[in-house]
Amino acid sequence: MSVVLSSGLSPTSHRFFSQRLRMHFVEWGKRQAPTVVLVHGVRDHCRTWDDLIARLSAIGDYHFVAPDLRGHGDSDWVQGSGYRYIDYLYDLQQLIEQNDLGPVILVGHSLGGAIASFFAGVFPEHVRKLVLLEGIGLWSRDNEDAGIAQHIRDWSEMTRNLAGREPRRYPDLQTAYQRMQAANPQLSEAQAFHLTLHGAVQLEDGQFTWKYDHYTYNFNGVGLSEAEIIELWQKISAPTLLINADQGLQNRAGQDDTLRHFRHAELRDVADAGHWIHHDQLEAVTALIAEFLGEAP
Repeated sequence: MSVVLSSGLSPTSHRFFSQRLRMHFVEWGKRQAPTVVLVHGVRDHCRTWDDLIARLSAIGDYHFVAPDLRGHGDSDWVQGSGYRYIDYLYDLQQLIEQNDLGPVILVGHSLGGAIASFFAGVFPEHVRKLVLLEGIGLWSRDNEDAGIAQHIRDWSEMTRNLAGREPRRYPDLQTAYQRMQAANPQLSEAQAFHLTLHGAVQLEDGQFTWKYDHYTYNFNGVGLSEAEIIELWQKISAPTLLINADQGLQNRAGQDDTLRHFRHAELRDVADAGHWIHHDQLEAVTALIAEFLGEAP
């Protein structure tokens, strides 16, 4: 299944290297147009953006790039290390600089929203505008007040637990699709099938499993304190739009008085939506982004 843009273009698949990892991204549209880079969340993949990209392409002429984060989708898994924000930022820098994309309109969801916001603070020259969908907020080191020794112990325990976790397997793609539906009942049948089709992989024995690495879910090792997160937010110079759901995560960028840490930002809340806001309320999210980009829906 491949979503086709209003221009008649379908996505093309590409590779680049970062820290010796073979990274994957998909690209839509012509490179002469303004580039929009979309960064997905944890346990997701680059094709989560297909519907939003199709809607945005109908209201403006853009060049879209959606990477698979390391450990996700069709990008390599890390060997012998964890998944830290600093590494995700380096990957995004390599994607933009190796392909001469910047400055870009940067869009991120959940973990991808956190990555996008930190990237905009570290590399402001590469970001023209910033959109955060349910971006992770001040969700940093667990037991931060306990000190670095306890932080390392927590990371070690979580890593060890993940090492013993067996990836869930399914006898066929239909069963994986049913699991996707059961775990995310707010998705339509078409959305659930699309996410399963691009998020699952067939193993040598014929069974299916999810593409993401379980180690990506160890947030104890991401490596930023609350003070460091705030410092990076304060360094963002690009105009910023934060879109959050009324039934979203507890800790989101812009919520709980954190909007004050952004220099040029507005926060918009969307009703009847959960954390996967771009799936739950696609038209509302498209309209808010279009308005922010100066396009008429």
